[in-house]
Amino acid sequence: MWFKKQDRGRNIRELMRALSKSSDFVHYHQNQGPRTYLIYYFKTLIDSTQMHRDILPYLDRDGIDSLEDMKGLFPINDVEILSDPAKIEEKLLAGYLFIQLHERDGKGIVVQAALTKSRAVSQTEIEFSVTGPKEAFIEDLDTNLNMIRRRIPNGKLRIDELTVGKATKTNVAILHLEGITNKDYVDRLHHRITNQNFDMFTDSSLLGEIVSDNSLSIFPQVLETERTDRVVALLEYGSVVFLSNGSPNAVVMPATLGWYFSSFDDYYLPWIIGSFFRIIRMFAVLFSVVATPLYVAVLTYHYEMIPSDLLATLVSSRTNIPFSPFMEALFLEITIELLREAGARMPTKIGQTLGIVGGIVIGTASVQASLTSNVLLIIVSLSALASFTTAIYRMTNTVRVLRYPLLIFAATWGLAGLVLCLLFYMVHLIRLTSLGVPYLAPVYPPRWHDLTHQTLFRPSYAREYLRPSFLRAQEPKRFDPKPDIREKEKKDIDE
Repeated sequence: MWFKKQDRGRNIRELMRALSKSSDFVHYHQNQGPRTYLIYYFKTLIDSTQMHRDILPYLDRDGIDSLEDMKGLFPINDVEILSDPAKIEEKLLAGYLFIQLHERDGKGIVVQAALTKSRAVSQTEIEFSVTGPKEAFIEDLDTNLNMIRRRIPNGKLRIDELTVGKATKTNVAILHLEGITNKDYVDRLHHRITNQNFDMFTDSSLLGEIVSDNSLSIFPQVLETERTDRVVALLEYGSVVFLSNGSPNAVVMPATLGWYFSSFDDYYLPWIIGSFFRIIRMFAVLFSVVATPLYVAVLTYHYEMIPSDLLATLVSSRTNIPFSPFMEALFLEITIELLREAGARMPTKIGQTLGIVGGIVIGTASVQASLTSNVLLIIVSLSALASFTTAIYRMTNTVRVLRYPLLIFAATWGLAGLVLCLLFYMVHLIRLTSLGVPYLAPVYPPRWHDLTHQTLFRPSYAREYLRPSFLRAQEPKRFDPKPDIREKEKKDIDE
């Protein structure tokens, strides 16, 4: 801090001269009328309508002889008298006006008049749901907290606001339900956020990577979501959530692998249908990771395992192909990735057209030019399609990358290499944690109730009366299970 404590007035003048180097900083000196005063503010951060309506008219009233008299005039709650130049600078950069009666005064009054610009609450785009609520978080932190508060009108909901980033001064809010959420998780997350030493945070995903248990892992250890209903449900389960200003996503911790395959759309469908779709997603991701490496391993080393009828089809499809199965598969996988990236970076309508037309043209041309077989083209296309079935987009990116080491191991050692690489993945997942909770919970360590009710299947609401045991909630029960209160219909004696 370059401010000198012994002369507050001089330090404030030096601060104003330093801030005046910016063209959007306004220094207004009123020396006509009943009294004189000075106003300082950043015009890009101030709501000019509020300033002319709620602040300036009150400065010309009679009976204002001190800052204390001025403090009670404004119809604004956030008014404070400050003398510390560091705090004054912080308030000015947050959208406050700084008012002095005299230039050489060692103190002044700050009045909140920040201009808030944000987009309206919109529908979910990434985690789209056919049924259920459609509202999604936006980039304004106060609006996001308001949506959560409205859904949880509970006095036990605790919100702890922090400021992170030396340069960006990003506001972060940590949410949990007191009496339900394990206090160790809250303290651990609070400690990790407050002890980071980075200068810039523009999105909650950056902070999520920093507070993760293992930032070098390819697997996401925080669950990012844009859905307010998912956040409310996970808070009620006993999770900890944090949001940051400028980010349209909430980050939930701890996160387990099974939650990335759970779409909240499942809970708005009958439990049997929801469970079926969840199992389909898990098999789809497994197919996406293993299908292409398995093709390479079998055709390179274990073609005797293929039934004779199918082997004839595969041989005929690869008759004129000059590349090995590995090079053929690698060519197609990279082509699919290029189409994905090009479609994602282009405008929406152009990206959709590019993905469809490019896939058809390149696929057809590569088969006709004998650069790849039509069988592998089908497998790679299905693998790419299956990778998008995960409910959380960050896991989709992980699934896209996982198959490349498997391809290399399968091309080198066949099925033995494929199994060896899968074992490496499994060991890594077993050792991985999220906020201290095992990443494979409830599979490892095994918890039968959580496995059948929270991971593999979506239980009926009447049976979901316990919170996940791996969250170690202070109150394990959500509600007391009661017998079926619906009266059984009695047939008439004449029927």
